[in-house]
Amino acid sequence: MERYFQEEIECASRETIIGIQNEKLVKQVKHVWDDVPYYRKKMEDAGVTPDDIRSIDDLHKLPFLSKADLRESYPYGLLGCPLKECVRIHSTSGTTGRRVVAFYTKEDIDLWTDCTARAIVAAGGTDEDVCQISYGYGLFTGGAGLDGGSHKVGCLTVPTSSGNTQRQIMFIQDLQTTILCCTPSYAAYLAETMEEMGLSPEDIPLKAGIFGAEAWSEEMRRDIEQKMGIRAYDIYGLTELSGPGVAFECSAQNGMHINEDHFIAEVIDPETGEPLPDGEQGELVFTSLDKRAFPLLRYRTRDICVLSREKCSCGRTHVKMMKPRGRTDDMLIIRGVNVFPSQIETVLLNHGYPANYQIIVDRVNNSDTLDVRVEMTPEMFTDNIAEITKRQKELVDGMKSMLGIKAAVTLVAPKSITRSEGKAVRVIDKRKI
Repeated sequence: MERYFQEEIECASRETIIGIQNEKLVKQVKHVWDDVPYYRKKMEDAGVTPDDIRSIDDLHKLPFLSKADLRESYPYGLLGCPLKECVRIHSTSGTTGRRVVAFYTKEDIDLWTDCTARAIVAAGGTDEDVCQISYGYGLFTGGAGLDGGSHKVGCLTVPTSSGNTQRQIMFIQDLQTTILCCTPSYAAYLAETMEEMGLSPEDIPLKAGIFGAEAWSEEMRRDIEQKMGIRAYDIYGLTELSGPGVAFECSAQNGMHINEDHFIAEVIDPETGEPLPDGEQGELVFTSLDKRAFPLLRYRTRDICVLSREKCSCGRTHVKMMKPRGRTDDMLIIRGVNVFPSQIETVLLNHGYPANYQIIVDRVNNSDTLDVRVEMTPEMFTDNIAEITKRQKELVDGMKSMLGIKAAVTLVAPKSITRSEGKAVRVIDKRKI
């Protein structure tokens, strides 16, 4: 039986959802015009005023925001309320350029944790569950977001944060943890470690996992589910919008329901900026409908995906976003071909390799090179050169078929690629160094 955290809105009619969005959008645009001078200037430059926005049909008239805008306005330029009304910040990792700092009022946090509570309930969570939060706490949104949702559902919350794998497994066993929340790459590492400890799925009390913050494939999902004996659910979010819980998977496990009472999703042509119809692939754009402290309108996520309004077996009526295929800014263009790490991961998992790999891109004699280092399992590991050569050729052929270009493949010993307790570093692009 499907459970809901807020059934009246999660299963609302299309007319009700559109009515909520229309009312909130008009109010939010007025708020931003009055209280965020940086965005007001962008509207003025585009020749738009709040009077031009009367419903979601007018959304396309508003200018976009990008990560460049957030860095340019750092730290307070997009703040939408007096600082004394803000109670928390979160921040991106800042791996390129300035950090993005997002602000939250008490109400912002309350609405955000409603969203993560919906995700936990959709994964089967109730007040009888033990929910272990193994996302990082601190500036990262993962730990705080799922922690708040777990409290709202009434789960016993175990705030382990990331790292210390042996302790993580100890708590899973001793406290009989039923729901695990972490990045998929760390879930894969936990599953691998449990397997090495001789734990079978029957020995692991977990029933569900909520995994997000990085791209992962269906093959990786099946591998984690098999090793842990769980159902693995995807969750999506960005620090810029609030954090995890912008969208989440239900029992159907074929796309993530966007919390449309809080966010409007669009898909646009990344080159022209023109909105695309549902079902067409493009760049995902979000408008935050009721976040007061950091109210972003038409924020370009750079994630590439498809929206679907097909009726869902779970009963939820909110639009679904399919798993992002990649990112417009993380997409690798190699010898004129668009390459996504998820494509390479699919080939590896289809050939029985664990999801531990590194993609190294370089430029030699004005030509791009693509090298993939792939970790073998202990069962595969051998000093038989002929066997290694054969396995490498199988992967080279598989990647050529998937990508349309040739990649060099190097098989390496088990455990030789550094493990991640947060987001895995999959790509090293030396062309940018």
